[in-house]
Amino acid sequence: MTMTAKADEKVDKAKTMGLFERYLTLWVALCIVVGIALGHVWPGLFQGIAKLELARVNLPVAALIWLMIVPMLLKVDFAAMGQVRAHWKGIGVTLFINWAVKPFSMAALAWLFVGHLFAPFLPAGQIPSYIAGLIILAAAPCTAMVFVWSHLSDGEPHFTLSQVALNDTIMVFAFAPIVGLLLGLSSITVPWETLLLSVVLYIVVPVIVAQLWRRALLGRGGDAALQRALKALHPLSLGALLATLVLLFGFQGEQIIAQPLVILLLAVPILVQVYFNSGLAYLLNRTFGVAHCVAGPSALIGASNFFELAVATAISLFGFQSGAALATVVGVLIEVPVMLSVVRIVGATRGWYERAPAVARAGKAAAP
Repeated sequence: MTMTAKADEKVDKAKTMGLFERYLTLWVALCIVVGIALGHVWPGLFQGIAKLELARVNLPVAALIWLMIVPMLLKVDFAAMGQVRAHWKGIGVTLFINWAVKPFSMAALAWLFVGHLFAPFLPAGQIPSYIAGLIILAAAPCTAMVFVWSHLSDGEPHFTLSQVALNDTIMVFAFAPIVGLLLGLSSITVPWETLLLSVVLYIVVPVIVAQLWRRALLGRGGDAALQRALKALHPLSLGALLATLVLLFGFQGEQIIAQPLVILLLAVPILVQVYFNSGLAYLLNRTFGVAHCVAGPSALIGASNFFELAVATAISLFGFQSGAALATVVGVLIEVPVMLSVVRIVGATRGWYERAPAVARAGKAAAP
């Protein structure tokens, strides 16, 4: 490949991430500033918003979360699950990491760092809530941004599509039991009615609505109609995310000002779990002889978090002012730079990866 071709490829990949996605950390930082300022100037406004609840579900936040989640689920083609057999080893590794390792490793890291090592530096009354937020954050894999990470790592698009569709199907049934189990093991009271209601409101109903809408769009105007709808919804979805973050930081402002170290300390277990889970997925794929174009997105999906769902669930279960809500937002804050670093690691180690005997044998067997 010529230098010009490589440069063109990098430009194309950069265009995959829009302005908002590339600077997500900056926008979240701005939301922290704006939210804290507004919460200090108009505390009554935020208290009024907090009271707009029905069955412990905050109605303004529910509307904002729907605006975030439905456009993401609109991209998912559940028919792609028919391609699972073509990449069964990579699918198996990713499922193992997403559902058997990641939630439990995050719980262990939360107990270690937040419950013990960092406990002297954190407000004692919020420690169980911080642990709960970290558990909720890791309980479901990402649905939308993984398509970007997969493309940036030269991932196999059919694998990524089928993996996301399968994960979303599992999430409908597994999210609540995993969260409930780990919160219970952490001696945190689980409001099961609210948890199940959150699953229905933020997973089941959005999946149904998105798939019915997707089918209607494809039936009426094909893929062009679907892409037009996604393009129109994109700014609404981003605006809803920013508005949710401003609300959260409006409520959390006093705690953050009083304990600015909290955000940094909560980021540590999130960082460790991302690198641990992505590394484990990458090594397992290499051991099983999975092609690098599948191993890359497998590692990224294995380490990803569905932070929009986590934020909504934390608010529903524990409230705006809870440590759980703050912990999930820290995940949003570090999402892009951390995942981009994993993309770079995957790309830089491709030669090492493909020198593995199992990968080389699989490559020769697949060659015509």
